[in-house]
Amino acid sequence: MNTVITIGRQFGSGGREIGAKLANELGIPFYDKELLTRAAKESGYCEEMIQMHDERPTNSFLYNLVMDTYSFGYNSAAMVDMPISQKVFLAQFDAIKKIADEGPCVIVGRCADYALSEYKNCLNIFIHGDEKCKINRIMDKYNLSETKAKDMMIKKDKQRQSYYNYYSSKKWGRADSYDLSINSSILGIEGSVNLIKQFISDFENK
Repeated sequence: MNTVITIGRQFGSGGREIGAKLANELGIPFYDKELLTRAAKESGYCEEMIQMHDERPTNSFLYNLVMDTYSFGYNSAAMVDMPISQKVFLAQFDAIKKIADEGPCVIVGRCADYALSEYKNCLNIFIHGDEKCKINRIMDKYNLSETKAKDMMIKKDKQRQSYYNYYSSKKWGRADSYDLSINSSILGIEGSVNLIKQFISDFENK
């Protein structure tokens, strides 16, 4: 297997759990928060700063300038005046590419599908779920009331959507932005993992 799998996910859909289980069953590396550690190590930024800006959108900078700066490299004069949030994004962008170059893996979130858009061996998955199932999962995981769980779900998804739509040229959660979209409320964790494994097999044998 030489396929890199990226997973976008709604909050509470079990996307991270699905990604971790998939990576474990395939025997390949898994990156979620681990990506932040890698980005911090390779960029020289402290991990706490990267965590603070992780998957959080910003309105203070134009997308085009971000990508122009990325194209010209970190020595560009624009890099000096770039907000921390953009520097963090570019550090993650670089880390994602380096990780994908090392071999098959599963990467959760952080516009990984966009960062790897030119990679022919990349499959992009999106995990979503029914509202009630997601709220119940959040309630159980964080020991929250239904109201607080729903508020947390809405807030997190808005952050992820804004971040993704800001930095990428696609729309977060929209089917045509991904190769496969899965409702984990129907299939469950195990069923979702099995479907992705079959999808990978078909992809590699086409």
